Amino acid sequence: MPAFAESFGTFSPTIHGLIVSSILLPAAFTSFFAGHLADKVGRLKAIMTGAAIFGVGAALEAGAVSLGMFIPGRALAGVGEGFFLSTVVVYICEICPPERRGPVASLVQLLTTLGIPTGYFICYGSVRIQSSYAWRFPFMLQAVLAVALACTCPFLPSSPRWLIDHGHPSQAGPAMDRLQLSLKQFQEELESAGPTRSVMDEPESQQSIKPLLRVFAQENRKQAFLGMFLMGAMQFSGIDAVLYYAPTVFQQAGLSSTKSSFLASGVTGIVIFVSTVPACFLSDKWGRRTSSLWGAATLAFCMILIGSLYASGSVHGNRGAARWVVIVTIYLFTISYSVTWSVGFKLYASEIQPPQTRATASSLAQSANWVCNFIVALITPIFLACSSFGVYYLFGFSIVFTGLVCLVYMPESRSKSLQTIHREFDQSLHAKIIGAVRRRRTQWTEKKEKKKNEAPTKRLESSDGEVSKSSCEEKEKKTSEAPAKCLESSDSEVSESSGQEKAGSV
Repeated sequence: MPAFAESFGTFSPTIHGLIVSSILLPAAFTSFFAGHLADKVGRLKAIMTGAAIFGVGAALEAGAVSLGMFIPGRALAGVGEGFFLSTVVVYICEICPPERRGPVASLVQLLTTLGIPTGYFICYGSVRIQSSYAWRFPFMLQAVLAVALACTCPFLPSSPRWLIDHGHPSQAGPAMDRLQLSLKQFQEELESAGPTRSVMDEPESQQSIKPLLRVFAQENRKQAFLGMFLMGAMQFSGIDAVLYYAPTVFQQAGLSSTKSSFLASGVTGIVIFVSTVPACFLSDKWGRRTSSLWGAATLAFCMILIGSLYASGSVHGNRGAARWVVIVTIYLFTISYSVTWSVGFKLYASEIQPPQTRATASSLAQSANWVCNFIVALITPIFLACSSFGVYYLFGFSIVFTGLVCLVYMPESRSKSLQTIHREFDQSLHAKIIGAVRRRRTQWTEKKEKKKNEAPTKRLESSDGEVSKSSCEEKEKKTSEAPAKCLESSDSEVSESSGQEKAGSV
């Protein structure tokens, strides 16, 4: 925006990436503690705290007179975002019945995508203001909306699951009535999940330490690591690189006018929002696993195709069809992402977590998302300045790897109760492969031990056989020698008697 450049000057690609991503590292850091805060004070209070902090940070950005004020304000906004963003998804998952959890929880992503084109066109309109209000007004609007969210939280019902887990069952009933949840269905979910240990049962000295340790316990760490991986993989698909640097990407593809490329960025936001609408309402029809695999195939194809066109030198800024192929493929990429990964991954990373670690594990997954987002926001302008195709290959093969992980490790969670989803991990392809390998290894070990135990027995039997065989041979030899000796003795006796007869006759 020209007014922003007049206020702070122009920046190199590296400084540009640092300014854009300065909101992300504070968000990632505070997200580590967001789960503990949400478990300690409740989901709504954590959301309210984060929204208030975000509002203060946005107000500092709006009133900044130098980068020394603008960047700290952006970092403070990141602190607030880290506290409330992952907790919002946890709260929605906990207050929804299984048959409606997918569409309702997806509304968060739908409203996020609505904010993208709204933000683009607000900036597209304010750019005409001939003062610094051209860039200050969007941040002022952010601050107002954040404060409005914080003021709304006290009027919302608390999470019944959090109330029961923290020793407030008497308050859970009225909350369920406000949410129109079935008490019978909720009790059946709890019974089907088996006994779970309440947070209040633990010593007070361990309540601040246990949440993080419990996430990585043997029975919980598969879900935690998968959630963190999927949330990080969302960023390495390249979607935020398209959103952050859409004007640069479209200029690289041949749209030389700043206004036309800025308008193209707004159109991209509209396409994302429109394609997210059916995805939200059909999320429980398609299933999380199916949409993830189809999304991986389509997204990888788009990124590798764009990279190949740039690598082959087919894209020219003022002529040729290849530049239009790049623009159309970018739109296809954003549609595919909005329909599949954007809706499925955020919901899946939260709903697969066990009840006692859901808030902490979800905040860690969101933290992984922001760390990867920071890396992408930092390296994308540098990649685009140095290579026209390298960043697309990076995103493309990252998507391929994510698809393979989903194929092996990702069980379906559609329409399953939150308390029983973790059982699906015992039936996933990865669990079956690991189980088969372990059974095969056990069989091989048992067979090896059996052979090892049988070897001395066989040697003993063979030595006993040789002894018995030699004794039998000796007996046979003696038996065969006896008639021969008898025959020899009789022959000698006959010869002696015949000799004596001859002597007597003489």
